[in-house]
Amino acid sequence: MPRRLKKAPELYNLPAHTSFVDGLVAGIRARFGDDPLTLSDVLILLPNRRAVRSLRDAFLRQAGGKSLLLPRIEPIGDVDEDDLFLSGNLPQATWDSALAPAISPFTRQMLLMDIIARWYRRRQAVTGEPVPEVAQCAILAQALGQFLDQVQTEQLTFRDLENLVPEEYAGHWQQTLEFLKILTEHWPDILGPTGFSDVAARRNILLEGLREKWLENPPAHPIIAAGSTGSIPATAGLLEVVARLPQGMVLLPGLDADMDAASWDVLDDTHPQATMKHLLEAIGANRDEVRPWLDQTPSAAKLARHRLLQEVMRPAETTDQWRTLTLDITAATEGFLRLDAPGQREEAGMIALMLREVLEIDGKTAALVTPDRQLARRVAGEMQRWDILIDDSAGTPLFNTATGLYLRLTAEMVGDGLAPVGLLSVLKHPLSAGGEVVGDFRQKVRLLESHILRGPRPGAGTGGIARAIASALAVQKKASKERVVAELMTLADWWAGLAGVIAPFEQMMARPDASFEDLLIAHIEMAEGLAASHDRTGAERVWRGDAGEAAAQLIEDLHLAAPHLPNLACETYPSLLEVFMGGVTVRPKYGQHPRLNIWGPLEARLQQADLVILAGLNEGSWPPEPAPDPWMSRPMRRAFGLPSLEQKIGLSAHDFIQAASAPQVVISRAEKVDGTPTVKSRWLSRLDAIAADADFAIPKATTTAQWLDWYRALDKPEQVRSIAPPRPTPPLTARPRSLSVTRIQKWMQDPYSIYAHYILGLRVLDPLDADPGAADKGTIIHDALDAFLKQYPDHLPDDAVDRLAEIGREKFDAYLDRPTVRAFWWPRFLQVADWFVAEERIRRATSATVATEISGEKIFSLPGGDFTLTAKADRIDRLGDGTYSIIDYKTGASPTVRQIYAGYAPQLPLEGLMVEGGNFSGIAAGGVVSDLSYWQLKGGEEVAKISSFNMNVRAKVDVGEVIKASYDGLVRLVTTFDLEATPYLNNPRPDNLGYGEYDHLARTREWRGNDLEQDEEGEVTL
Repeated sequence: MPRRLKKAPELYNLPAHTSFVDGLVAGIRARFGDDPLTLSDVLILLPNRRAVRSLRDAFLRQAGGKSLLLPRIEPIGDVDEDDLFLSGNLPQATWDSALAPAISPFTRQMLLMDIIARWYRRRQAVTGEPVPEVAQCAILAQALGQFLDQVQTEQLTFRDLENLVPEEYAGHWQQTLEFLKILTEHWPDILGPTGFSDVAARRNILLEGLREKWLENPPAHPIIAAGSTGSIPATAGLLEVVARLPQGMVLLPGLDADMDAASWDVLDDTHPQATMKHLLEAIGANRDEVRPWLDQTPSAAKLARHRLLQEVMRPAETTDQWRTLTLDITAATEGFLRLDAPGQREEAGMIALMLREVLEIDGKTAALVTPDRQLARRVAGEMQRWDILIDDSAGTPLFNTATGLYLRLTAEMVGDGLAPVGLLSVLKHPLSAGGEVVGDFRQKVRLLESHILRGPRPGAGTGGIARAIASALAVQKKASKERVVAELMTLADWWAGLAGVIAPFEQMMARPDASFEDLLIAHIEMAEGLAASHDRTGAERVWRGDAGEAAAQLIEDLHLAAPHLPNLACETYPSLLEVFMGGVTVRPKYGQHPRLNIWGPLEARLQQADLVILAGLNEGSWPPEPAPDPWMSRPMRRAFGLPSLEQKIGLSAHDFIQAASAPQVVISRAEKVDGTPTVKSRWLSRLDAIAADADFAIPKATTTAQWLDWYRALDKPEQVRSIAPPRPTPPLTARPRSLSVTRIQKWMQDPYSIYAHYILGLRVLDPLDADPGAADKGTIIHDALDAFLKQYPDHLPDDAVDRLAEIGREKFDAYLDRPTVRAFWWPRFLQVADWFVAEERIRRATSATVATEISGEKIFSLPGGDFTLTAKADRIDRLGDGTYSIIDYKTGASPTVRQIYAGYAPQLPLEGLMVEGGNFSGIAAGGVVSDLSYWQLKGGEEVAKISSFNMNVRAKVDVGEVIKASYDGLVRLVTTFDLEATPYLNNPRPDNLGYGEYDHLARTREWRGNDLEQDEEGEVTL
């Protein structure tokens, strides 16, 4: 018992079925009346600021909106923010001897990072173990700081670590204990000179100082400590004194006064009453000493609900009493609905419908309570279908907000050398404007994407982009494309200005190391510069709104703490910033809706609403899975004196019971999350065991199936219409009358792609960061081989490989600053060059090349009009017998014999038709083609491969027959499409030919396989 306070502890209880803040106000008014002077003399201590706001609202509700002089209401859980309240009540000795300003989280984290890095460097010298990167050190420092807080919160001392015998534990735990000496041997010496104190230790000093002050001089005015479970020992010590003050009272939230003694005696840390039991033990009181706060008799339904939830939480040791349980299930489940949704989408949809229904009743309020932030975001998104905006009071991680993403992406962009994906992620971000009108800036970004960033990656950095623009400009000037030249000249000027904004941070990131402070300043200056628009500064645009203010506070805190962090490798800055940002949550200052709320379990404490929806009740979510302690095993924690990891489950269970005791409650879960089956919460399993036949419905006529049907009906169309495959039949005048041999193959495979490309004029974009198999690679290799053969048509020099490599370098020159070209294409070309020269020496003994990269055309006079077939043959050789061999260089796969005979690969047969018809310059009509060859020039393990089709190979191919068949097929194809009724179908044979480039335009996935794909006779329409 505290000294000099002889009063027995004055303890009260507000049962869970009573709204805590409303019940607290009712009890205060019953004891002290509404006299402003009397009320203003009362001091109310609540767990946190959130509870303070809720209590003020409750006073206003019960006063009917009239002006009221409120009692003094102060939080004791946020003492680091409430020095003003506490300082006036502390002994001067507390301030003089022990109280120093609290160290900021980032300052402590950076100091610990330095200690950790030095510890690992010393260890490296002995074991050779690598030193973690700075971001890993930041994560370790964060975890170490949390462990430090936990130890100090429990009022333990690190000297007790010496009492843990390392030999009793596994080897990795022994290493952990060695690592924890950082806190015993280094941290006090590091913290002392800074003039700061640890947050948890400082809070203990503040609460202990207040406790001592009230012990020495008990206040004469009433003090009510309400809503705290005393899970923090220093708080429990203060409550011990408050309960014995002359006018002190402690009001417990939801103490189960009716629990049988056998169950009370065996409570473990997972039980919702465990913290309350520990608090009563700390105060030195028994449960029967706790009196009701309100003089009221609860209804039969409330008592039944309390009994039901009491049984749900019954300790395992006494569940044998379920066999003789008598419970009015009907009364207990009045106003109680249970939803088991198939998935999280359906769960969110049903909850949104319930929230929407609440708004149909004037003045009614509702709240969703869930620890699952993804589910909370889904519900908020569903509510937007009715233009209803609800804030998640649990907040959004800063790195998921627009401002946080912008800061992360700008750092990663420069760290990745302005790679196309990272660069476009920044330039297309809503905050980017580059000092221009946003629309004009976006237009130039699209030009940069289409001309420079699509295809192989440009060179690194701002210089690499500038060189890529210059190279593209030279190519387009040579091709006399005036419009593109004008766009590229505009792009070059625009990029020069943008590069000036990026360059300072880019140059700093190029250094081997720099101070975090310099990197942070350069990064923010660049981010603000990119965000500036024509009429607003970058600072005005970046730091606006709740997320902007939180980000600005983060940057200020990091800047103040930065001097405590030694120089770091610049390349690690983006990952380090992300770690620092990970602990920041953005919470809205004001709710967006006056009657609907989304709360986390912590935010829901002491709050109230007419309808409470408890969602996400799956194991691992609610209750949460106890996170493993990286520093100590369970036996080590127990030996050291730390609370068990299961304590959080008990606190979570207390939150659940408090919320589930509301008059109207919905509890819900998803049977699957992201396609993975879930395990329902242990509390729901117990509820099913106790009340297996209960009708959980509000009203009794509504069920899960009905709510699910109503939700699905929202998106169900009035009439279901199957989508037929597209059958465009453009007029004959719009249909192409000239195609290349390669396009003939595409025409056969996917007519719709010809329609989209030639008639609609749509072009397929190259991918970003195109891989080395892109089309440009084939073009460059074709040009190099063509130049080589034309330079040495008759004989090959002794150093032919070197000559071909020189020619190849000239052709690759405009592309070698692109990393993928230098790393993948060029080495493979050198391999191909070596193979090609060796093959050429052999081939020239029996054949002669008559043409390379030669263009030709053949006109067909058909009933629908002339049709022109064009071709550009890679190579045509005359063989020893006077016949011709047509060669096609390929960097991809070659067709098979089956595809050649089936007509699915008509390119070389049609080129053979043109050779025999004399449609290539310098080749007379009447010649015979006896060989069709594909040369696969890939490089790598299999440098090259020749696939020949003629009568001399194992699978004998009659080239003449194939050429005639290709002619007949082409005539049939053109004639068929000269009929206006012939549609350009989308991909009629996907099983043989794969899928097309325009399938998304044709909405192929929507109609593939439905009945409309077939004609009336059941045959697939081609």
